[in-house]
Amino acid sequence: MIAGYLLSNITWIGQVGISLFYDQYQFLKVWWQAAMVVFGMLLILYLLQSAIDKILTPFSAKLIHIILILGACLGLYFSYQDFRQNLSHRLLGERFHLGVYLFWLGWICISIYFLLKKKNAKAQQQEVGMDM
Repeated sequence: MIAGYLLSNITWIGQVGISLFYDQYQFLKVWWQAAMVVFGMLLILYLLQSAIDKILTPFSAKLIHIILILGACLGLYFSYQDFRQNLSHRLLGERFHLGVYLFWLGWICISIYFLLKKKNAKAQQQEVGMDM
């Protein structure tokens, strides 16, 4: 909700730009719509990483989660660079930027959760029983 609220706090000039030139981003002007988009994207990432965690071996899953953390860190870095170099993105305001950064941090947290998550003993016994 916080990320959606921050994303909707676009500066006045940013709102005019969205209204005139970028109709596909109208949802960013309403906090709950922006929050639903962020929640939906993070939910998709969570479900994808959950499937990765269940399907792959623990070593492969951890490797994928580490790669995804690095990818999210790169996304955070490139978002920061874009907001500093691109004038039209700079005009959207710091609150909007913080909302974008919160999305990337949310994805990093999801990946860290799966990295640190331990399988319960029953699931491990079933996997061992299947290997024999």
